[in-house]
Amino acid sequence: MDALDWLLDADPAIRWQAMRDLTDASPKEIAAERARLAREGMGAAILAQQDPDGAWRRPDAPAWLTTLFTFLALRATGIDPSEPSVQSAVARLESGLRWNDLECGWELRPPETGGNTFFQGEEEPCINGGALAVGACFGRPTESLVRRLVQEQLEDGGWNCEAPKSKRSSYHTTICVLEGLLEYERAVGSAPGIAAARRRGEEYLLERDLFRRRSTGEVADPAFLELAFPPRYHYDILRALDYFRAAGVKPDARMRDAVGLIKGKRQADGRWLLDRAYDEALAFSLGESVGAPSRWNTLRALRVLRWYEGTQVV
Repeated sequence: MDALDWLLDADPAIRWQAMRDLTDASPKEIAAERARLAREGMGAAILAQQDPDGAWRRPDAPAWLTTLFTFLALRATGIDPSEPSVQSAVARLESGLRWNDLECGWELRPPETGGNTFFQGEEEPCINGGALAVGACFGRPTESLVRRLVQEQLEDGGWNCEAPKSKRSSYHTTICVLEGLLEYERAVGSAPGIAAARRRGEEYLLERDLFRRRSTGEVADPAFLELAFPPRYHYDILRALDYFRAAGVKPDARMRDAVGLIKGKRQADGRWLLDRAYDEALAFSLGESVGAPSRWNTLRALRVLRWYEGTQVV
């Protein structure tokens, strides 16, 4: 079985995206496969595990963490936001919980305690980027959260949860915010200030070839070269390249080294391995193991290469 057949023989979350991004399947065929997500596989499993108040929970993690990253995983499946079961899940979370600032850190509490709704976010831009992404993706784009994130952009073009103490941006925080801004623009359309902020954030990554220190050219963090799924708030070069692909950015010469590293990780059978997994707080199992072939990494790597190699590098 070659890599594409392997992806097509998979969970509907993988299969429909492989059909859309890697084959010449008709829109009708792709839509029919996508519609399965709410009824079976990973999409249905996520929806089924939501609590009545809208949260996803595990006994070994705070509710906000499990809720945010499980909801981000639902976004990664590409499930149709108009599905009634998805709309119900979003409404439960929006009405059932609020962000509250406690001495031990931010947490989700019942609405009578006050605070922002889940989709209005809290304090840290890495968390708020994720909240903005799922909110915009699922019909709850939040203008006030966008304004806050744009105002928090640092002079070098990125974002950092440690600001204002830190004046330098973080790869991790920057990719989370960029993904949120992109989803917001998709939901409501772009505006000059938002588009400019996103371009500055993209340039922050490109100036560093997506993984280097600008000052020395050295690898900023070896973990940036390890392909993870789900990435949660962690940065890596595959996540960055898949963002640029989704944003419709033309391939840039400064992406070349990162793309070369992705190509070098391809196995003899045409697949990519799971280098890391940040899934300890998820409310469900992805069914992939570190060191083993990964459908999620293979899907994303193949579509990134198709995008990159299908357009002339500027």
